[in-house]
Amino acid sequence: MDAKVPQSEIPGVYDSLSKTYDIWGKLAETRARNRAIELAEIEDGQNILEVAVGTGLGFYEIVQRNPKGTNIGVDLSPGMLQKAEQRLGQLTAANYELKIGNAFDLEEETEQFDVLVNNYMFDLIAFDEMDAILREFKRVIKKGGKLILVNMTEGESLGSGIYRLLYRISPKSFGGCRSVKLSDRLEKHGFEVKSREYHQQLWFPSEVILAYK
Repeated sequence: MDAKVPQSEIPGVYDSLSKTYDIWGKLAETRARNRAIELAEIEDGQNILEVAVGTGLGFYEIVQRNPKGTNIGVDLSPGMLQKAEQRLGQLTAANYELKIGNAFDLEEETEQFDVLVNNYMFDLIAFDEMDAILREFKRVIKKGGKLILVNMTEGESLGSGIYRLLYRISPKSFGGCRSVKLSDRLEKHGFEVKSREYHQQLWFPSEVILAYK
């Protein structure tokens, strides 16, 4: 299925979800998000960008591991960024920047980042718009740098099909997410896909991809 929620509506959808998103994020996304952080193998002093930072559930862990480095988190939703600011404010001596940003047109410099992390965003993007984002990602990642993606994906185990059904009934119910698989598209853009893992939590199916530029 292609995306049914227009990009113009995404900020409003996630502003509305921002007050309760952490509940869902912890119940259904924790395993995949934690695995993404493991695969990033963050070394203190790196330049790291998280696109679609949300409420900062993953970004908090990134900043903790990279206090001497550069940590930038961007998102379309002011409501989600406000929650992320509250979360990151609990850290002391942390180096980070949170700001409004658009994955289609990143403000960051070419070949600036050692690691780019992106959680649960491509499952909101129409298929014919994905390539433009991947070109931007490739532009800002350093040669040999890592791209870590987490997406809602096609279910492989009992019960996971419920979310596909719910999307058909009400696309905005789970923030506009639907199942995608990104490995082949990444390879077409010249990324080297090192691993793709399937994780399921609360029947919610996720893929975690590690790729190199």
